[in-house]
Amino acid sequence: MTEVIVGENEPFESALKRFNKRVQQDGILAMARRREHYEKPSVKRKRKEAAKRRKSTIRR
Repeated sequence: MTEVIVGENEPFESALKRFNKRVQQDGILAMARRREHYEKPSVKRKRKEAAKRRKSTIRR
């Protein structure tokens, strides 16, 4: 659970910005999008293999 403590004189916009940054860093939205729909094991395996191939490709 992501939590941001708001300062006494802190504007709402700045607290919201800190909260959004923390959520992005924790990967909560990415995880929610991945779990939004069921993914078959074969599709999951292909996605992981493609990511591994992209990661191992050397760019010059």
